[in-house]
Amino acid sequence: MAIKEEKIKNTEIKKSPKIERKMEGLVVGDKMEKTVIVLVKRLKVHPKYKKRYTVSMKYKCHDESNQYKVGDIVFVKQCRPMSKDKKHIVVGKKEKIIAKKQD
Repeated sequence: MAIKEEKIKNTEIKKSPKIERKMEGLVVGDKMEKTVIVLVKRLKVHPKYKKRYTVSMKYKCHDESNQYKVGDIVFVKQCRPMSKDKKHIVVGKKEKIIAKKQD
């Protein structure tokens, strides 16, 4: 029994580090409270034909202070699920791509 307990303790100590997924995307929706929709584009290579093509995904991301608006380029990090669809959090802002027209 002592040998089994030592093995269990050793496996608990040797946990692999948590992998954090970080992405960059464009805010395309901000109509919900404390949530923004971020469009993330990435290049993918076809396995047989080696052609590169764009794959885009929309993620619902948590925005605690409602500071990010449509057109902002933001950094997004994966976190624990906050709701059925929200599994990402906005980390910071890179720049604003769409300038408002001055009338």
